[in-house]
Amino acid sequence: MTSGLVPRSILLVEDNPDDEELTIRALRRSGVLNEIVVARDGVEALEYLYGTGQYAGRNTDIQPTVIMLDLNLPRINGIEVLQRLRSDERTRFLPVVILTTSNEQRDLLDSYSNGCNSYIRKPVDFLQFSETVHQLGMYWLLLNEIPTLGS
Repeated sequence: MTSGLVPRSILLVEDNPDDEELTIRALRRSGVLNEIVVARDGVEALEYLYGTGQYAGRNTDIQPTVIMLDLNLPRINGIEVLQRLRSDERTRFLPVVILTTSNEQRDLLDSYSNGCNSYIRKPVDFLQFSETVHQLGMYWLLLNEIPTLGS
């Protein structure tokens, strides 16, 4: 388990305001009190992770515990974000959960081929969605361990 010294946060990459609100509400209802940072497109997500653009100067030694990544994003799509994360030494081990409405087999294959850790289709029903997000939050924030670079 972690020592508790590094804050555990979630990076939610979601361009749909309704899905953003539902995801945050579901996490909060599940008792997740961790910081939730929202990026509304692929460029903003990468800027946050690498401390560039509007996030210039952010301490990039502190990264989210998990990234919840939509696929259909403006500017840079989710697959390209995933490719960039996996090709960079600083972010290649960050857990990435694809959280999408897509039921396309191609998206599923592309996500796993590019190193996602999990692929979840967003249920339409809020109660199902809430339970799914609850399980995601508990697993990735409380149970999963990732390597720390430099340790």
